[in-house]
Amino acid sequence: MTRLAALALLLAAAAAHATPPPEPHGFRGEPYDAPVPATLAGATVLDSEAAAGWQADGATLIDVMPQIRRPNGLPAGTLWRDPEHDTIPGAVWLPGAGYERLAPQAESAFYAALDRLTGDNRAAPLVFFCKSDCWMSWNAARRAILRGHSRVGWFPGGTDAWLAFHGTSEPAQPFADIPD
Repeated sequence: MTRLAALALLLAAAAAHATPPPEPHGFRGEPYDAPVPATLAGATVLDSEAAAGWQADGATLIDVMPQIRRPNGLPAGTLWRDPEHDTIPGAVWLPGAGYERLAPQAESAFYAALDRLTGDNRAAPLVFFCKSDCWMSWNAARRAILRGHSRVGWFPGGTDAWLAFHGTSEPAQPFADIPD
């Protein structure tokens, strides 16, 4: 009987985890590494194949995974190497663009980067991603939608799903600095 009860609890926990959370009314904060909704109002939700199709059709893929920066207070003379960040081939990296709240300077930098990437065309297709179960891509895509971008794709599987499906990545350099 104890095994049956344990199995029932396991199945209930698995079912609860399998149900995606609803879309929040605003932006989502910490923890960012958590199950994401199945939808984003105003965006097209993409899987790996669809994201590749959008990219082939001219969409700009935007990776919003944060950049690991040199820690404050690191003693002078301590060697520091920025960790490499791999992304989807051909994507641009806008680190830090997916936090719940962006300072005015960071928000301006994000919008300026989108303007540069789209040539000020808010109908140009954009695809936002991070890694799987990462709210930062959801936040960044929502921010673009609220700014009036009309062709927004959201790729919730991100680099994890891309690697599993396509098996390719490349080192990334930040396209623009989105200040913390």
